[in-house]
Amino acid sequence: MDERDRSFGELVSKLRASIRDVASMVKGSGAESEVLVEFGALAEKFVPILDDLSGNAAAKGSSPMRSAVESLDKEFGRAKALIRSPNSREPVKQIEGLTHDLGRSLGLVLFARRDISMEIKQKIGALHRELMNTNFAAGQITCSSGSSELGFDSESEMEEDIIEEERINLDINDVALQLKYGDDDQLKFALLGLQDMVIGKVVNEEWISDQAIVPILVNRLSEGKQNSRLTVIRILRTLASQDAKNKEKMADVDSLSVLVKSLARDVEEKREAVGLLLSLSDLNTVRRRIGRIQGCIVMLVAMLNCEDSIASNDAHKLLNALSSNTQNALHMAEAGYFKPLVQYLKEGSDMSKILMASALSRMELTDQSKASLGEDGAINTLVKMFSTGKLEAKLSALSALHDLSSLAENIQRLVGSGIVGYLLQLLFSVTSVLMTLREPASAILAQIAQSESVLVNPEVAQQMLSLLNLSSPTIQCHLLQALNSIAAHPSASKVKRKMREKGAFQLLLPFLTESNSKIRTDALKLLYALSKDSPEELGEQLGESHLFTLVSITATSVSTIEKAAAVGILSNLPTADKKATDTMKRANLLPILLSTKSCSSATSTSTDQTELWLEESIAGILIRFTIPSDKKLQHFSAEHGAILSLVKLLSSGSQLARARAVTALAQLSQSSFSLAKFKRSRWLCVSPSSDALCEVHDSFCGVKCTFCIVKAGAVAPMIHALDGKEREADEAVLDALATLIQGENFESGSNYLAKMSVVPALIKVLESGNTKAQEKALTMLENIFRIDEHRLKYGASAQMVLIDLAQSANSRLKSTVARILAQLELLQIQSSYF
Repeated sequence: MDERDRSFGELVSKLRASIRDVASMVKGSGAESEVLVEFGALAEKFVPILDDLSGNAAAKGSSPMRSAVESLDKEFGRAKALIRSPNSREPVKQIEGLTHDLGRSLGLVLFARRDISMEIKQKIGALHRELMNTNFAAGQITCSSGSSELGFDSESEMEEDIIEEERINLDINDVALQLKYGDDDQLKFALLGLQDMVIGKVVNEEWISDQAIVPILVNRLSEGKQNSRLTVIRILRTLASQDAKNKEKMADVDSLSVLVKSLARDVEEKREAVGLLLSLSDLNTVRRRIGRIQGCIVMLVAMLNCEDSIASNDAHKLLNALSSNTQNALHMAEAGYFKPLVQYLKEGSDMSKILMASALSRMELTDQSKASLGEDGAINTLVKMFSTGKLEAKLSALSALHDLSSLAENIQRLVGSGIVGYLLQLLFSVTSVLMTLREPASAILAQIAQSESVLVNPEVAQQMLSLLNLSSPTIQCHLLQALNSIAAHPSASKVKRKMREKGAFQLLLPFLTESNSKIRTDALKLLYALSKDSPEELGEQLGESHLFTLVSITATSVSTIEKAAAVGILSNLPTADKKATDTMKRANLLPILLSTKSCSSATSTSTDQTELWLEESIAGILIRFTIPSDKKLQHFSAEHGAILSLVKLLSSGSQLARARAVTALAQLSQSSFSLAKFKRSRWLCVSPSSDALCEVHDSFCGVKCTFCIVKAGAVAPMIHALDGKEREADEAVLDALATLIQGENFESGSNYLAKMSVVPALIKVLESGNTKAQEKALTMLENIFRIDEHRLKYGASAQMVLIDLAQSANSRLKSTVARILAQLELLQIQSSYF
């Protein structure tokens, strides 16, 4: 007997034994599962086919036939394991899948030999169809051999049988021809046949090469339908895994370009395509070429975040493989994947580091990209590159760091890296070769100063201040920007004091006449920030010429922020500094302020922070021009329309602007009673008429002559301010309203305020205001309740809050609360509260 015959016979005998084992296990298990019973019946149908094959001379000498029989034996081995240990959650689904796998393995037999008799082919084809069409559905088992009574549509079943016959009748040569020239349907059959042949190793590498299968498949991939494309890629993956030569045939640019297009298609095709490209990427030529194909790296980066974990993982591996090329790493960074670029910054050659840093500085980075770079470690790497590298490395690192420093998260990383010391050292350097680095260094300092953590070293601000007069205009701008950021931090009071001690005012005042408007504006802003905490020191430093310069800026500047800073500095000067006030008056400051657009349009609510700042500063200066001790100055202010402007501010601007406006009006109102008394005897203010008589002052009051806040219409908005949610203006408003119930005005003022609904507003202050405001509100309420009518009308609404205050208020308030409760007859006059 021929050795090959004996070998094939042994294979068939082994397979028969496996089939018998499966049938026996199903019957012997005692299982009543209909699925297992049907599977056992299908298994036994293999026996007559094996009998035919074992006696067929053509089959015995066929290596592909032996491979096909081995494949069947392997599947029956799986069947035995599954029946023996059915631990799957879905055993029915696994049995069904195993049945289909047996069908595919049986299909390999059809392609193993072309010269097997038609009778054997028909038997194999019938069982093949039955296996492939078996469906172990819940409660019903169907297969292709069943009749129409099992629910099959006879017409569709017939069409499927025709398709299956075509697939069965395809031999190796037919497959090759239909791959090349077949229409869509023929291509589908040919691909299915080829897939079975390749998996079962029915065809060898020589045939694949001779028939140019790889180029044909790639060509078909570019023009085929979706299902065909998917099958093509799967076959190409199998071929690539079987022989390195096949990989080389897929490595040309045209083939790779076709594969890359599949990265943009449906989920399955995309997954298979990236898997194939990953397999091919172990070739240097492939790695070089893939990165140059338009859109490839962008699509791979996009796949990193896709829901398909297999595709995402393969895309990640492929990108890492491609990143061995620096240009690919740059393309990845441009697509938003920065890890390879950061890796080059950390471990690349000096030239690679410079290349990456320079490219990074030219990219349009989103905040998300900047955050990603910071998280990946780019900040510390670039700082190290700046501190230890040569000139070109320092420059490229600084440029990249400047872009990254615009993100708050990265500023914290920069401060933590210790770069501030390096930057200051560079700015103090006089080495000519390093001069080109000073501007980007100062720009980064300006960014870093936005973080409060820079205050950890109080010397930083002083060092930057000392550099101002030693720097170019660009660097001066950056340093002033940084110093303004530092001064704006809530916890910067100690640093600002140190700056003043080091002569900040003297250094900054010369910049008032700077021709560069940006430098001038930033210097003004810093002067304003430093003078807020030390108005007396500012007054000592500001000479008459400086005051005139500030007034000139206020009058002529087209920049609102510059104007606001100048007015802010003037408003910070002590109000008791009469010399400064006289200078401002001579410089015509008040008419300039009252004619500004911001002040004249104050009736409209402003949301711009600079406009609000300007309004607050104007109101602050009007406090200076309305001090009660200088009646002439008050008349000067009133004549120029200050009172109406102050009343407008009550309805707009910030709480601080309103509080300052109320303070100025209160100062004017303090003079109203004496002026009204004087005018009452002389009737000099206005011509007598019934509607001109003031309810509070019992005089013919006027806004300009007696500064009457009643006639100015200021009382209603003041009370409205008390009744609102904001509490910052409470004390100033209460001081202003209290001027209406002092001395001889007590009864008329109380009646007027009661009529204007002041009592509910006072109760609101008692409920929500601070201690000082509560104290002022209680004093007013006590005076108003001295009049029986008001006590009877409002006493009940006030008693609950008064009782609460009596129990919880501090000692400063309790005595006043007790007196009011006694007024309301809710507390004995002898109470221990007094």
